[in-house]
Amino acid sequence: MKLNNLIERGDPEKLAGDFQFVEGPVWQADGSLLFSDIPANRIYRWTADGGAQVWREPTGNSNGLTLDREGRLIACEHSGRRVSRTEADGTVTAIASHFPSAGSGDVLSLSKGHPNGGRLNSPNDVVVKSDGVVYFTDPPYGIKPEEREQPVNGVYRILNDGTLELLVEDFDRPNGLAFSPDESILYIDDSPRRHVRAFDVRPDGTLTNSRIIADMDHPQPGSPDGMKIDKEGHLYVTGATGVWVFEPNGELLGVVVTPERPANCAWGDDDRCSLYITARTSLYRVRTKVGGHKV
Repeated sequence: MKLNNLIERGDPEKLAGDFQFVEGPVWQADGSLLFSDIPANRIYRWTADGGAQVWREPTGNSNGLTLDREGRLIACEHSGRRVSRTEADGTVTAIASHFPSAGSGDVLSLSKGHPNGGRLNSPNDVVVKSDGVVYFTDPPYGIKPEEREQPVNGVYRILNDGTLELLVEDFDRPNGLAFSPDESILYIDDSPRRHVRAFDVRPDGTLTNSRIIADMDHPQPGSPDGMKIDKEGHLYVTGATGVWVFEPNGELLGVVVTPERPANCAWGDDDRCSLYITARTSLYRVRTKVGGHKV
């Protein structure tokens, strides 16, 4: 397969600009896109009619955003050092902030000097499995070295009873993550190592059989960051020069070149064939021929 079988060619359309550093786009059922401006401590809401408007401020310097099964916003907060959920009444609650946490299924005390658990580093990106379990990455990008309370940059999951479990701890800086359409594979990228790893998902939701499936090393600046999956299982991973598109087995099909280096992406519109891309100071859109896997 070639990239032009998946992408309607043409320059990405710029929808909005003059932000500081945008991330974490997610499409909502009401026909709007939410995305974070991390340094500005804001979440914006974009619509075709109204453009980009501030939706929430402050946000705990939110980064990755997604929706749970009830359509509630799940946010990774850098300065908040937590994963939060926005309830139906607008109340924002923390669903993970410390590890080990009260009720944690992992009895290994990783945070010496913090008997009640240390704070997370700075949760970065997040996905929700169809059973409601939340998976997220926790690199230290949003904190100073001396502020660290976790000795690893982990991949975690939050069970439906609130239990927080550490799943993988051997990443340098885990970042974007996405499930395959059938949820049998979880893809996670490691930014400094500039590659994407795949894990088989066991029936109980834990991970096994780690392997590198995509090398994203490139002479230009930019490391793998956010990622999404289309209905056919193709990976769309932001990196150097644009959005890299891979077959499920890691074969590179090509790059959607963007005017600014992208950080994340998400499908939207009624047909889920518009790929919205957050790239440094701007929001862009390209049309795809294969729709995105629904969040």
